[in-house]
Amino acid sequence: MKKKVLIITYYWPPAGGPGVQRWLKFVKYLPEFNIDPIVYIPENPNYPLIDESLVSEVSKDITIIKHPINEPYKWAGLFSKKSSNTISKGIISDYKKQSFIEKIMLFIRGNFFIPDARVGWVKPSVPFLSEYIQKENIETIITTGPPHSMHLIGLKLKEALGVKWLADFRDPWTTIGYHKQLKLTESSKAKHKALEKQVLNAADQVIVTSFTTKNEFQQITNKPIAVIANGYDNESSEAFEMDSKFSLSHIGSLLSKRNPEILWKVLSDLVNENMGFSKDFQLNFIGAVSNIVLESIKKNSLSDYINNAGYVSHKESIRFQKKSQILLLIEIDSEDTKCIIPGKLFEYMVSNRPIIAIGPKDSDVEKIIKETNTGNYLNYDDYESLKRIILEHYKAFQNKTLQSHPVGLQKYHRKSLTQTLSKLL
Repeated sequence: MKKKVLIITYYWPPAGGPGVQRWLKFVKYLPEFNIDPIVYIPENPNYPLIDESLVSEVSKDITIIKHPINEPYKWAGLFSKKSSNTISKGIISDYKKQSFIEKIMLFIRGNFFIPDARVGWVKPSVPFLSEYIQKENIETIITTGPPHSMHLIGLKLKEALGVKWLADFRDPWTTIGYHKQLKLTESSKAKHKALEKQVLNAADQVIVTSFTTKNEFQQITNKPIAVIANGYDNESSEAFEMDSKFSLSHIGSLLSKRNPEILWKVLSDLVNENMGFSKDFQLNFIGAVSNIVLESIKKNSLSDYINNAGYVSHKESIRFQKKSQILLLIEIDSEDTKCIIPGKLFEYMVSNRPIIAIGPKDSDVEKIIKETNTGNYLNYDDYESLKRIILEHYKAFQNKTLQSHPVGLQKYHRKSLTQTLSKLL
C-alpha cells in the first residue's frame, strides 16, 4: 500500500514560472517510489504568470484538492494594475524611479501581509485540511515556499494534529534579495524573523535547494536539513535549427538589480571593434525585463541587437535554450544571492550549450558549473576574462564547433532527486 503524503503549495499549473516546476516534477515521480501524493492548491489563485502547456504534465491519477483564496493583488490592481502585476512577479523598480503608488503598495505588502500576500489563505486552510487529513489518515505533510505562508499552514497543522511535517524552502526567507526592498518597519522585520525561527524549529525535516541556505538555517535550528537541488527532466526532442546568429540568450526575469553593466560594456566594445561580430551578434531576452536593464543596454548602443521575446511557455523556453549559441545566467551581485540556484540552471546544463554566468563570488552556482563543466562563471569586475571568453565562443561559432562538454549531470535528474526525497518520507 502506498504512503499518502499531502503537499501544500501555492504554485501549480496553469501557473507559469520557476516556482511551479519543482513540485510538479516531484509529484510526477513520487508514485514510482511507493508514495501517493495529494496536492492542495488554491481554487481561485491570481497567478502572475500563466503557462497552460504545463497542465498536460499533471497526471490524471494524482489527487488534487482545492480551497478558495482571497488574493489582495486583485484589489491592488484597482489602484494600479501595472504596479500590482510587476510587484506580484517580483519585479521591484529602483527606489528613485518608484511612483508614489508603488511605494505605498510595497509598504502595505511588506508590513500588512506578513510573511507575504497569501497569508489570508492560512486561516481557512487549517480547518479544511485538518478534517481532510483525519478522514484520509494522512501522517505526513509537506509545505513548500515561497510564499512562506504555506509554512504557516504546516505549522498550525503540526500543532493541531502532530503530523510529520517537511518544510521545503525553494528560496530563503528573511535573507532573500527582495526582502530589503519591502520597506519593512523594525517590528515587521522582527515578526518575519520570529516566524522563520518558529517554522524551522517546529518542522520535523527542513529541505533547502543550496548548501549556503543550509548553513544559514543551521544557525537558527538543530532540526535535520537536507539539500535537494532543483533539476532537469526529459524534454521532448522536437526538430529545430540552431540560431544562424551568434545569439546570447537569457531565459527568465531580468530584475532591476540583476543588471550586469560589465556584460553590456563588453558586448558594446566587441560590436565596435569587430565588424564580423557586429553582423552576427544577437541578444535574446525570454522573460520579463526591467526598464532599468533596457536603459543600460540602450546607453551601450545595443538596443538594435535585442530580440525581446517576453514571457513564453516552458516548452517554448526549452526550445530557445537548445537553439541559442550561448546561455546567459545573471544573478544580483550580493552576499544574499550566493545561495540562489535558479531552476533554469539545470535545464541550461542539459541543453548542450555553453553557459556564461555572472554573479557574486563563491556562489553555489559557481560550484555547480565548475563541477559539471557546463560553462564559465565570472564576477561583476572581470572585464578581461568575460571579453576573452565571449571572443573564444565566437570563434568556435564561426568554426561550427561551439558546444558544451558536461559531466556528471545524472544526479540532477528529477527522478534521482525524487528518490532522495522519498527516503526522507
